[in-house]
Amino acid sequence: MAMSFASLPRRVGSPAIHAWLLLLPAMVLLVTFTHWPAVATLIDSFFSTPRGTRPAVWVGAENYAVMVDDPVFWQAVRNNLWFAVATIPTSIGLALLMALWVNERMAGRTWLRMAYFTPTVLPMIAVANIWLFFYTPQYGLLEQVTGALGLPSHNWLGSPSTALGAVTLVAVWKEAGFFMIFYLAALQTLNPSLKEAAAIEGASRWYFFRRVQWPLLMPTTLFVLVNAVINAFRLVDHIFILTRGGPDNATSLLLYHLYEVGFKFWDTAYAAAITVVLVVVLAGVALFQFFVLDKKVHYQ
Repeated sequence: MAMSFASLPRRVGSPAIHAWLLLLPAMVLLVTFTHWPAVATLIDSFFSTPRGTRPAVWVGAENYAVMVDDPVFWQAVRNNLWFAVATIPTSIGLALLMALWVNERMAGRTWLRMAYFTPTVLPMIAVANIWLFFYTPQYGLLEQVTGALGLPSHNWLGSPSTALGAVTLVAVWKEAGFFMIFYLAALQTLNPSLKEAAAIEGASRWYFFRRVQWPLLMPTTLFVLVNAVINAFRLVDHIFILTRGGPDNATSLLLYHLYEVGFKFWDTAYAAAITVVLVVVLAGVALFQFFVLDKKVHYQ
């Protein structure tokens, strides 16, 4: 009896030790490349940028005060908000429409799915260069089409009135096919008897979508919405290739402004402050989506 009680802690502790050892590699990577950089960025935002032999010194909230008085930062915020308002509902709506279409029985359905998904697998730099050719004045594809229609030539990426809209179109074209895959997978998991019952009852396709399909697609919509919001605030590749934030900061988004401050002007402390604000805003939006919108999601 004594031997059994003596061995009890070892038997209980051994699985726990094994579990922690299995989790250790992932925890090390997570702490090293996620948690510690986040904490270090927060600390750096309260120091000055080191210059040569001059070390960083404590400046408190000075970097945040500079941010409040920075007109380029607020221009980037406004651009990013308009970009998010345009891309998020448009890409999600197109993804849902495409998924509903390619989920139907029709000829060439496989090729149509592949055509919709192809922009997603293309590298971002390649996509930006393709659309750079489309938007090129005088000899670009878009200019050829508008010229054939008798419309005047226009510099789509060089005009402040159309540059942000042109970049937005590229982002929607790139993301809609990616979100379509999730909606298509969700539609294929729905019970076919629901559609049969709706047809027997004489329900229209719109009524069936609004009352049956859409509520059951809410978990997928929440997942897609979170990803769409994140994508709207992390775009930098397309901006770098297409416009470099111009003309006159008309397409400068937050992450591209952060890139310029940190790597072009080498003001790492100010860049750290912008990073902290961006992370806090995205975290707040994500928490709102999960804890407020999640109450409207049907998981059954």
